[in-house]
Amino acid sequence: MERPRLFRVIDKAVFEYKLIEEGDNILIGASGGKDSTALVEYFADRKRQHRENFNFTALHVETEITPPLNEKLLALFTEWGVEPVSLHADVLGRLKPGRSMNCWWCSTQRRTELNNYAIANGYNKIALGHHLDDILETVLMNMLNKGELSTMPPRLKYDKYPVTVIRPLCFADVNTIIAHAEKAGYISQTCTCSYQENSGRKKARSRLELLTGGNVTEKQRLFEALRNVKPLYLP
Repeated sequence: MERPRLFRVIDKAVFEYKLIEEGDNILIGASGGKDSTALVEYFADRKRQHRENFNFTALHVETEITPPLNEKLLALFTEWGVEPVSLHADVLGRLKPGRSMNCWWCSTQRRTELNNYAIANGYNKIALGHHLDDILETVLMNMLNKGELSTMPPRLKYDKYPVTVIRPLCFADVNTIIAHAEKAGYISQTCTCSYQENSGRKKARSRLELLTGGNVTEKQRLFEALRNVKPLYLP
């Protein structure tokens, strides 16, 4: 039986960036969205194949504004042989007086919880569900807002912590993930964050679609351009 297209795309990223290695203990940020759910499904499938000797745990960080994993999604995790771990983070309570909730603050606090849990429990890698579109949107946001060329790399070793962040979905465009989730039957069970619709990322998403016309090949070329820099021809 042929592996799903999404899994083959992830396989390529795992191979090129050595995202899963022998002896790894990996913590997956399982938000309950389609992206991280696809990531959990992939890791469970790869584990069953015994392709490397590695372990992983799916961690869901629950907050006051994000719901717990629903029963149907939990049933899917059980079917895949995954027993997720949940913890609570007081995201609203950490806001300084006069500050309002936004996508960046929430994601930063949840990332902090992932880092702390990984360090305390001996994980050497944290797997996040950022995909190709997320990475390119971040390029545009950083160029237009900060005047710098940077983004979320597929593999990043923290300087301050003994943890490496990996993004196995880095080659997968959002439509491939949606198509996979629909075919697998869990697209309607996953959740999205309401704050994302009011974030700068929504504007960057529109700009990326305008730039590429939604063409995945053009998005892939933009990604390749980040790996094929010609310093001689830059200011």
